Amino acid sequence: MSIDITKVESILAASGRGKGVLIPILQAVQNEFGYVPREAVDCVAETLDVFPVDIYGILTFYSQFYLEPRGRYTIRVCQGTACHVMGSKEVLDHFSRQLGIEDGGTTEDGVFSLERVACLGCCGMAPVVAVGEEFYGAVDMTKADELIATWRAKAEESE
Repeated sequence: MSIDITKVESILAASGRGKGVLIPILQAVQNEFGYVPREAVDCVAETLDVFPVDIYGILTFYSQFYLEPRGRYTIRVCQGTACHVMGSKEVLDHFSRQLGIEDGGTTEDGVFSLERVACLGCCGMAPVVAVGEEFYGAVDMTKADELIATWRAKAEESE
């Protein structure tokens, strides 16, 4: 899959060349493409005169960056203490089975990515799941199935 490299060049043109510009540039690239493509790393490395391996060191250190395309909707399942006690591991496993992907994976149709997260900060609603920017509390297997159906329907409507 090839990307429009002119979008990366535009991001680079709008950024400075001083110390500390690399992470904001990578964030802008990810905002544009949903992940940081290899071609973008090469372009950024050449423009900023840094080695690609140094960029990959940053991309693999910070969990906010993705090296592969992500699903349209990311399902984040909280694994914090309150959520764990209330069954979030079973909820995560259920999402994994229903979607046919592991933690960190993306469905073949590109609709969903699944992530285990340390804490979503909604302990009183445990177990908590976030889909995109929307939060859902007291999620069990039935509610998980409803969320998959609801968000899949949204994806189909917007096609």
